[in-house]
Amino acid sequence: MYVRVEVYAKAKKEKISLVGKNRFEIYVKEPAERNLANQRIREVIAEHYRVPVAKTRLISGHHSPRKIISVDSD
Repeated sequence: MYVRVEVYAKAKKEKISLVGKNRFEIYVKEPAERNLANQRIREVIAEHYRVPVAKTRLISGHHSPRKIISVDSD
């Protein structure tokens, strides 16, 4: 399954909002450097779908606030 994510890095509080079917707005405390925000987003999505982080993969948007993440929920 593919999940679309709009990311807001360096937020004061972490927050996840479901905007539509498989669409999220995620606020993370980590900065958008050294892949820190991307890693935290994968962790948040994995928690939401109750799968290990290894089952999530960033497909596109490595340097963009709009990302597509693949979630393998076997």
